[in-house]
Amino acid sequence: MSLRQMEYLVTVIEQASFTRAAETLHVTQSALSHQIKALEREVGGPLLERLPRGVRLTPMGRAFLPDAELAVRSARQARRAARAAAGVSGGELEIATVHGLAVGVLAEAVARMRRLHPQVTLRLREYVTEEELRERMARGIADVAVGYQLRDWSGPSWEIGEEQIVLVVPPDDPLCARAGGEGPVALAELADRGWVRCGMEPWIDGRPFLDLVCGRAGFVPRTAVRVEHPTTAARMAAAGAGICLVSAHLAPSLVPPGQLVPCGPPWRRPLTAFCRSEPTGAAEAFIALLRGEARRAG
Repeated sequence: MSLRQMEYLVTVIEQASFTRAAETLHVTQSALSHQIKALEREVGGPLLERLPRGVRLTPMGRAFLPDAELAVRSARQARRAARAAAGVSGGELEIATVHGLAVGVLAEAVARMRRLHPQVTLRLREYVTEEELRERMARGIADVAVGYQLRDWSGPSWEIGEEQIVLVVPPDDPLCARAGGEGPVALAELADRGWVRCGMEPWIDGRPFLDLVCGRAGFVPRTAVRVEHPTTAARMAAAGAGICLVSAHLAPSLVPPGQLVPCGPPWRRPLTAFCRSEPTGAAEAFIALLRGEARRAG
């Protein structure tokens, strides 16, 4: 069993296709298939099920994949760390985060990193939930992760600011008057409203964020529209489909200022950068950039 064979398997799963995996690895499809079959003979059974459109892991493959991913990621991280010893004049940086932060607060940070270090190639991996982000980061999926406040993380971490949550209301809603400084909206005032809910809504203490905060205010939120992405939820609410909560980092590009209303008391969530080990090279430079932006914002 070789590291190359494990890398081939991991890439097939990432790409969900032998054809795309072969292109990514710059090998022929027959050579890729040969190495996967050799790996399956080594472990004693099939790891992948070939489907008419794509592939999926067998039970043996699901058991094998986490350790294979860790080995492959660790080898890639070791190569990047070695190349970073001379500084950040080149190499790669892999960043993991959740979707809402990727399209919000991280967009400007990534663009600034590119301006400061144009020779560094950046790759951003996005996940739906915090739990998935931490699980994948523990497997070595990336050099740096950006998420919310951590619990029980054994590696280094840094606070890099905070995310404020604001309310999006339809254009003709009486609550628009609150956007002009008449005071924040208390959640209890929204008990009879229809909400635009998002499949990527963060979970806090085992519950969707909106259910948690509305429950504390004494009511169960009524879902009017359900979508997948926070950007879609914000645009739907701005068009008049209901109301929704959205990160203040994300809101300005999606919603007119007069439809963004502060909530009271203010809801803020700490933002955290974290790694499996002490960062070097490009990872160290990116974390310094994030911390510097947080200090300027503060």
